[in-house]
Amino acid sequence: MPHSAAARARASARVGATPQPGVRPRWWAELTLVVLIYAAYSAGRLLARDDGSAAVDHGLAILRVEKALFLNAEHPLNRLFTATPALAVPADFVYASLHYLVTPAVLVWIFRRRSTHYRAARSWLTISTLLGLVGFTLLPTSPPRLLDARHGFVDTMAQYSEYGWWGGEASAPRGLGEMTNQFAAMPSLHVGWALWCGVLLWRHARTPLVRWLGALYPAVITLVVMGTANHYFLDAVAGALVMAVGALLTGPAIRAADRLRAAVAARFGKPPAPSRAPAPIPTPAPEPVPSHTLPSTASPEPSSPSPSPASSSSPAPASPASPSSAGSPDHAPKGTRIPGRPAPRPRASPIVSGGCETSAGDRFPGRRTRGSTSGTSSADDTPATAR
Repeated sequence: MPHSAAARARASARVGATPQPGVRPRWWAELTLVVLIYAAYSAGRLLARDDGSAAVDHGLAILRVEKALFLNAEHPLNRLFTATPALAVPADFVYASLHYLVTPAVLVWIFRRRSTHYRAARSWLTISTLLGLVGFTLLPTSPPRLLDARHGFVDTMAQYSEYGWWGGEASAPRGLGEMTNQFAAMPSLHVGWALWCGVLLWRHARTPLVRWLGALYPAVITLVVMGTANHYFLDAVAGALVMAVGALLTGPAIRAADRLRAAVAARFGKPPAPSRAPAPIPTPAPEPVPSHTLPSTASPEPSSPSPSPASSSSPAPASPASPSSAGSPDHAPKGTRIPGRPAPRPRASPIVSGGCETSAGDRFPGRRTRGSTSGTSSADDTPATAR
């Protein structure tokens, strides 16, 4: 038995469908569905009634096949139960009650405790039950207890009916035997439903005791239905096969139901409301950039003209490092950066450079003219102010 969540998910997938996550189904809808399924089951059993001759022939045919295959376990079990009331009476109670108590209890437990597996479990049970109804209709079969006494079977429920609520007609309460179809023996849904309960308990129960009880439950029901002369061994085998086919059909049935629901919703559902386009978000205006941070767009400064003879004879200005101006920051040459004092902002007046007048914002702060160092020209050492 797998214990991990991944192993349990793979086991559920093998049953016929993957677990369906989401909201738990509505309990009243599920209860209504279960009631409708059981009503269809009961109605199908009643509609499959037979006058008895064909059902007896089918029962005898099954008995002959079992004897040929050495599978006739009904006779020894029925003789043991008939001779031992301590076995027969509890077996009669098991046959008459657990079929209607354990199956709904397991279904409710799956609904409440393992809701993600509920849809697959319920669909599996529903499909298998409908397949069993098809078998009841197409192959009405007389159980061993209704055969002639010369075939060696005794109806233990009729023999010990004073111990319980049932009468001499199947497991129905006294006086309600006409409400059942006693020829609905092939396949045995007693065994089929018990197998369904056992598989779910084995896979989803957390305590080892409950899991092992779930594994023993179908085996006990198989012995009971044969020992009380209510089913043949091949009826029990057919019940297990019906549940296996139902498990294989569960996945495709769930997917088909989902597609049908989607098609109905698309055909009759309301179209989605048109979505309104959201209002455009206004883009904030860019903040003005200070003019002194803009790059220069002026044309390159032309080369300085050749110095005239008059200007070449002018004395060179004192160096910034001269002793007369080194100690006075106010007398530092223009453009010299004084440590500890912020850089001066450019003036708003036009700047004349090489005969080309540009605006005040076309020059980077602190940028010197091309080829000038500390206010002097590299070509002739003439002060920039003299040009």
